[in-house]
Amino acid sequence: MQKRNLGRHRVGAIGLGAMSFGGIFGATDEATSLATLDAAWEAGITHFDTANIYGSGVSESVIGTWLRTRGHTGGSGPVIATKAGIVDGPPRRFDNSAACLRSELEASLKRLGCDHVGLFYIHRREAARPLEEVVGTLSRLIEEGKIGGYGLSEIAPATLRAAHAIHPVTAVQNEYSLWSRQPELGLIRACADLGVTFVAFSPLARGMLGDTPLPRPTDGFRGANPRFTGANFAANTALVDGFRAFCRARGWTTAAAALAWVLHRDEHVIPIPGTRSARHLADWQGADAIRFTPGDLAEIERLLPAGFAHGDRYGDHQLHGVERYC
Repeated sequence: MQKRNLGRHRVGAIGLGAMSFGGIFGATDEATSLATLDAAWEAGITHFDTANIYGSGVSESVIGTWLRTRGHTGGSGPVIATKAGIVDGPPRRFDNSAACLRSELEASLKRLGCDHVGLFYIHRREAARPLEEVVGTLSRLIEEGKIGGYGLSEIAPATLRAAHAIHPVTAVQNEYSLWSRQPELGLIRACADLGVTFVAFSPLARGMLGDTPLPRPTDGFRGANPRFTGANFAANTALVDGFRAFCRARGWTTAAAALAWVLHRDEHVIPIPGTRSARHLADWQGADAIRFTPGDLAEIERLLPAGFAHGDRYGDHQLHGVERYC
């Protein structure tokens, strides 16, 4: 697999998002998750992205088991990113205090079986807490060797620029795919201007951009998401069907083409698709080798133009803490 920069690390151009290991999108088990991690590593994926709240630590624990049982505890393994700052409650709230970030990081390191991680994100910004205080905490964690760099998730370009002026940001992680293109309105450019990696989560549209049309999801996350409900879901499925046919005619899997489209945006962009199975991961193979012609790009834009998706990317109950800037 081709390589891209993630801070001071060179990693596979595609990473692995590990949210689904926590059971967010349906039941999973450790053996299946470990097999998925094996397949990812064999495919050249060298960046695993997790968080403390993914299954209340389950995702991190699975990765920790994989690191230990595969002999990757001495720094020979993938670059691990984890996150903190969301307190699930109820009610759900955000805490970017030094006490919270430090205690959650220590708990994450214990589950991962590591003494440091390559990247540590603020999962959601606590708006009332001064950014100088939060970045100060993160910079001290870097100095102490607990984290290699810090990142921010679901933020606006203005927050990135302000944080970077205090201490350089390693990465920003926001949703980005053919059906969620808001970062094109400033965030991807701001990352490029500052030399920050843009990590695109949900680049496969939470499962929509696969070869097989999804049955209407009923899991706790997508089951109440506007894009997966009622007439919106039917309309989105019909639109994506055209893209599936286009990919099939060119000999690409739908997932590989969708990832290639994200990779095509710029060299500082790294998509982190997620899956619960090695079988689905196989559909990504070759994404970094796809080269679009101008005609291909024009046809993709015709089939799935910017803003094509019916429904907001989050429901009102999911938007809390997301910085919107357009």
